[in-house]
Amino acid sequence: MGFDDILVALGQQLGETVESAQQSPGARKKLKGVTFEYEQEPRTVHDMAGDQGYSIASNWFTQFLAQLAVANSVTKSEMCVFLYVAGGQIAGTGIAQYTQQEITDGLNKEARRIGARCITRSTVNRAIKALCEYGWLEKHGNGRIRLNVRLWFRGNSAAQQAVLADLDREHGHDPEAFPHRIGPHRGEQQTLDLTLDDTQPPARQERTG
Repeated sequence: MGFDDILVALGQQLGETVESAQQSPGARKKLKGVTFEYEQEPRTVHDMAGDQGYSIASNWFTQFLAQLAVANSVTKSEMCVFLYVAGGQIAGTGIAQYTQQEITDGLNKEARRIGARCITRSTVNRAIKALCEYGWLEKHGNGRIRLNVRLWFRGNSAAQQAVLADLDREHGHDPEAFPHRIGPHRGEQQTLDLTLDDTQPPARQERTG
């Protein structure tokens, strides 16, 4: 219901009250309240694709992901694990509640459907460890993973700022702590594993650029 519709409804209700008072001379009636009913907006950003809500993602980080992938600075498994966890956040918290087996099973759902090679749990374990070192994720208790909400956050900006304030307090307002320091950084030794399976050993390359 738009603003004009609200005024019309208000006028109608007030008009009915005045008419009722006029029909009863000597009786003074007070307006006790006005009720507004809103129609559900059929188009909303919360349900553009699926029913899991929407997320705020850093444009810089989105481009950074693509650059890292081209430069082989992150593994395919690390990329997949991060995106899966980011998509499974509890709304407004930055927390994803997954065990490593649940992440493994979730990632393998489509691979199994089409008969493709699956990711292993040990690969998921290594990916989570690397992502924590990058500052993209942080372990947050048993079976809980916290996203770096500066990079990816499910919810609106007000909720994001509240979570960031909590994170800042928890990490002693350290500008170098999570979620501020974001890797991987140049000069670090990276493990290049472009497969999703443990059957082939990853190549190692010293990065100096």
